[in-house]
Amino acid sequence: MLVGMAQDHSDTALSVGHQDRELAERLSTGLDEVNFAATGTTPADQGALSVRAVDEAGELIGGLTAWTWGGLLGIEMLWVREESRRDGWGGRLLRAAEEEARRRGCDRACVSSFTFQAPEFYQRHGYVETGRTLGIPGGAEDVHMYRPLVQAPVPGGPPAG
Repeated sequence: MLVGMAQDHSDTALSVGHQDRELAERLSTGLDEVNFAATGTTPADQGALSVRAVDEAGELIGGLTAWTWGGLLGIEMLWVREESRRDGWGGRLLRAAEEEARRRGCDRACVSSFTFQAPEFYQRHGYVETGRTLGIPGGAEDVHMYRPLVQAPVPGGPPAG
């Protein structure tokens, strides 16, 4: 839906509106072209990843969505229903995603979590803070985190695996 229109000094128009799926797809394609060229990766180096947990009745306990790209796991969303949050489901979902990412050749992971969500959860699972975005509604911050998915070799020790 178009909510506003602005004209610059030429005959080129700018339009401002709500979600534009066609525009989002075109931007994604354009950015992929730049990103693949800059990183030496290809479309084959990226993929979507999801993990779903359901109970005996088939109801959703929780899930995780993520992407993989050139050895990096990027966690987008992880959610567990309220009554199941103390049952270890978050950790199981996260470990399953990390294991699948390793199977796909990933050796590192990143995630961000608002301060009112679960940064401590990720830190308990080995993620370290790499930065913050201020100005999240309600006075919160977006905590950016990173974790290697493979152990670094110990000098003089056996190879990492």
